[in-house]
Order: sequence, then structure tokens, then C-alpha cells
Amino acid sequence: MAKPLIVINVVGFTHAMLGENTPHLMRLANLGFSRPMGTVLPAVTCTAQSTLLTGLLPREHGIVSNGWYFRELSEVMFWKQSNRLVRGEPVYEAAKLRDPAYTTAKMFWWYNMYAPVDWSVTPRPSYPADGRKVFDSYSQPEGLKDELQSELGVFPLLRFWGPGADISSSRWIVDASIKVFHEKKPDLTLVYLPHLDYNLQRLGVSHPAIDQDIRDIDREAGRLIEVAENAGAEVVVLSEYAITDVEKPVHINRILREAGWLKVRKEVLGWESLDCGASAAFAVSDHQIAHVYIQNSAHISEVKSTLETVDGVEMVLDRRQQAEFGIDHDRSGELVVVAAPGAWFTYYFWLDDGVAPDYARTVDIHRKPGYDPVELFVDPKIRLPKLRIAQRLAQKKLGFRYYMDLTSLDANLVKGSHGRLPTPGKEELEAPVFISSSRSIERDEIPMTAVKEMLLELQFGK
Repeated sequence: MAKPLIVINVVGFTHAMLGENTPHLMRLANLGFSRPMGTVLPAVTCTAQSTLLTGLLPREHGIVSNGWYFRELSEVMFWKQSNRLVRGEPVYEAAKLRDPAYTTAKMFWWYNMYAPVDWSVTPRPSYPADGRKVFDSYSQPEGLKDELQSELGVFPLLRFWGPGADISSSRWIVDASIKVFHEKKPDLTLVYLPHLDYNLQRLGVSHPAIDQDIRDIDREAGRLIEVAENAGAEVVVLSEYAITDVEKPVHINRILREAGWLKVRKEVLGWESLDCGASAAFAVSDHQIAHVYIQNSAHISEVKSTLETVDGVEMVLDRRQQAEFGIDHDRSGELVVVAAPGAWFTYYFWLDDGVAPDYARTVDIHRKPGYDPVELFVDPKIRLPKLRIAQRLAQKKLGFRYYMDLTSLDANLVKGSHGRLPTPGKEELEAPVFISSSRSIERDEIPMTAVKEMLLELQFGK
């Protein structure tokens, strides 16, 4: 029989953050142990979570980034939610083979939809035909979201991502997870707490305001730790990556366009769209990693040579070199580009902001052909942003189509990013963390691929 376990994913937390700002996490570490944890390339949400749960590298589980180019469709897709995209046996399936009565609650970890778990909740807005966006969640079983939202209110999606993102979303997830833990009594509870992701990207690691963010998330994690301890459950706190300071955005698609490889489509309404299928080469940017897709293999060497000379690029990996990092998968680009320290990649492909696509100035994580951290900011050029927001919300309430055009096109606003592997010797600062309530699984080094077996050992013993 498995011992109950709560795994808390505190995004962006590092071993170096343990201290006076984290009394709850510090107490847990002193009770058990803590270590900097190894990560995978790219060190981004979907890839890291898939490795944590399956123990596999991206070449095996197939999640090569938060989004990639679907070659058969000639489309880039980000933040898809179906668990069927992930290959390999996750920890909860391995546990169920040991104990058929084993149950799992998966609270806001990615690829929740259709995961073989007993209870799960994830954000899932509805999009009526009139253009509105109605906040909602997806759950298994279907009625679980209604149980939670009747008591806690609708999940605060505007506080989960975008310029309004703050501690409210993590607090709601903690409240929901505690309720599920008490009422459903799962053997494994996976909880995702995103709060540190926001200001670490907005302000950078060195900003003094980050101390308060660390205190806030420690308080929320502490509530879960207390619930676990009262129930006699074990606790593991971990993170997916560390965020580091950046000051240089690299517009990799503009470089490919100016070289003649990337093609755009002139839309009838006046803006440009990335034409993936017509492009000889284009990049799918995700923080400090970019997958470059190249139609004709004869061009790979030339594109590689061009990108290797770009200021802000550290490595350009062809398929052979990708194998050294475990990212040589069919979904990967013919080249994988890694940013230099202090740099990150934008998805921008237009050369004139006057023809930027309509979604560029909005929070639109599914339409953009790359990750856009500038969505965390309200455009500082808007003189009265609160008035603009009020006008748009009034249009929404009246049933009109509305355009929440609040996002800047100035990538220099972003001060923190992730995706690179940690600099050797700086793991405490640049690597994710692993904290366990029990010393029974303690070891000197913890690669991310070892976490699955460590969790099983914590619950079932050796």
C-alpha cells in the first residue's frame, strides 16, 4: 500500500532561494533534505514536467518544447493540453501497476486533459462564436470543476497569465488542492504553483521585489505542507527550471526573413502572418530555445552557419548534436538554437510594427507561433491603461466583439528568462530544486530523469 504523497511544483524556485524568506520550505528541507536538481534541454514547462513524470528525455517522451511545428498541418501550436501527446509511462501508471487501488489527483500540471488519473483540473476557457472568452476549467470527472467553483469561485484566469498575473491563481490552486486532498484522499497529489514565474520574468532575479514573491509562495506551499503533515503524508517540493536575468532579446525570425528564408503572408486586413509552409526556414521560439524548421536538408548547413554568427546565440545544434542533449526527436527542428547567457528569443517575424498581426498586441497564447513573455506587461505607451481596460470590459459585458489590445511590442521589457541548461558551478542559482520531507531517498545528485523512481521509492519503499 502506498504512503500518501503531495508533490508541489513551485515554478522557478531554486536551492539558493531557501532562507529567511521561506520558513515553511526551509523547515521541510531541514526535516528531510534539499538539493539542486538537474534539468533537461529545453528547461521549459511542458518538457520538464514530462521528464519529471516519465523519467524520460525529450527524445523519448516527445515534448520538445511548450509548442512545436506540426509538419503535416504546416502550423505551429503552443500549449496544447491533451495528455496523449506525451509518450512513456508516467509515475502514476507505474504506481498503479504496483497497487491497483492507487489513485492520483493532478492539479494544474500540464497535459491534464485525458490523463489516466482519478481527479484533475486545468484551465479551459470557452470561446463562443461571438468572439467572447468565457473563463472556465476542465476537470475529470466533469463535475469536479463545478464542486470547486461553487465554493471557490471561477478559477481566476486573468491572474494566471497576462499583466494581471499574481498570487491569486496559486492561492486558488492551493485551496482547490486541499479540498480534493481532504475529500478524495488520493495517494498522489500533484500541485502546480506558478507564482514566481511572473515577476521573475517581468523584473528579473535581481530585483528586490522578488523577496516578497518568494515569501508569498512559501506561505501558500506551507499550507499544503501542513495539510500533508497532519495526514501523515510525505511531501516533495520541486521546480522545473531556474529563471536568470536577461537584457538582450534576439529576433531570430527577423534574421531568417532578412536572409530570404522566412516567408510571410500579406493579410487582406493589412497585417502580416508567418507562412510556415512556404518558408524555407523559420524558428519556433520558446524562451531561450528556438527550434528552426528547414524544408530542404541541403540548406541546413547554410542556416546553421548564419545563426552561429548571431550575437546572443550560444549554440546551434544539428540532429547529431541534439542527440548529446537527448532532444533529437522528429518534432524537433532540424536545428535547435540555444541563447547565450543574458539573451532570449522572440517570435517576432515582422520588420515593421505597423504590419504586426492583430494578435501581437493581445494575450493570445494559442495563436502566436512562439512564446511571448511581453504578454506579462501592459504596454507602457498606453496613456490611460485602466480606461482602455474598462472600455474593453464594457464592450464584453454588452455582448460586443472586443479587442484587448494591451500588449507591447517592446521585447526589452522582459528581464528574466529560462530554457538554457545551468552554467556549470552555478547550479544553486541556475538549476531547479528538489526538497523531500524524508531522507530515505536522499542522494548527492538528482538528475530530472531520476525523479519518477524517487517518488515511487518514497511511496512504496525500495
